Amino acid sequence: TVLSEKPTTFTITVTSEAGENDETVQTTLKFTYREKYPDETPLYEIVSQENLDDNDVMDILKLLEQQAEENLGMVMIFTLVSAVQEKLNEIVDQIKTRREEEKKQKEREAEEEEKQRFHGTPVTIENFLNWKVKFDAELLEIKRKKMKEEEQAGKNKLSGKQLFEMDHNLDTSDIQFLEE
Repeated sequence: TVLSEKPTTFTITVTSEAGENDETVQTTLKFTYREKYPDETPLYEIVSQENLDDNDVMDILKLLEQQAEENLGMVMIFTLVSAVQEKLNEIVDQIKTRREEEKKQKEREAEEEEKQRFHGTPVTIENFLNWKVKFDAELLEIKRKKMKEEEQAGKNKLSGKQLFEMDHNLDTSDIQFLEE
């Protein structure tokens, strides 16, 4: 887009190739020809940008400065825009690589968490004995509660074996029943 004729000022929008998920980075460069152009570098600035961070903008400005110095004496706008285009493509590739690395890092962290979840306390004689004491105390408490509940409910019934052990007359009661 030509902004003015004297001095010649125009803007060029440069967009990267579409990356993953059709993501692009874009910048609009403003060039102003100086009186002695191309023997003198044009004035340039970044007017707008999309999806670029400040470091990327600084890198693009350094690249423009370097390319302009290298191309003194030649028409250079196409060269400058081409260099910026390549830089934007590199930035898209870096973003893709960064995302892949973040994904791999998250997978590694998830894997480590999974390992930690299955990694328990190492069993030593001391640990086992402490656990055993607590476990036995819990079992004893459960038995006491059960016995209290049975006593309160009036369930002091004896089992068949206990009845036979207490009353020996029951030993022959089935035989007598059959004989009758």
